[in-house]
Amino acid sequence: MTTPFPSVTIEIQPAGKSRNIASAPEAAEVLLMDWPIHDGVKLKAARQKCLDALDGKVTVTECRSAFIEAAKEARIFVDYPVKRF
Repeated sequence: MTTPFPSVTIEIQPAGKSRNIASAPEAAEVLLMDWPIHDGVKLKAARQKCLDALDGKVTVTECRSAFIEAAKEARIFVDYPVKRF
């Protein structure tokens, strides 16, 4: 089962490198293995949403939204505003 979503950029350590997360499996792995905080309401919700997306219980859009909220909670979300000409 493929579960891609529009890329979300987070800042990872060391040295503040950025990383693009573009699928529910990738998001789940990062949330479970590499997250900079170990507790948080939005973190717990995002972990569950990503696992539920892998099981087909929620949409990848819900997974992505929860992942973004967890990244904001951990202060690692990178928001690149769209340039308008």
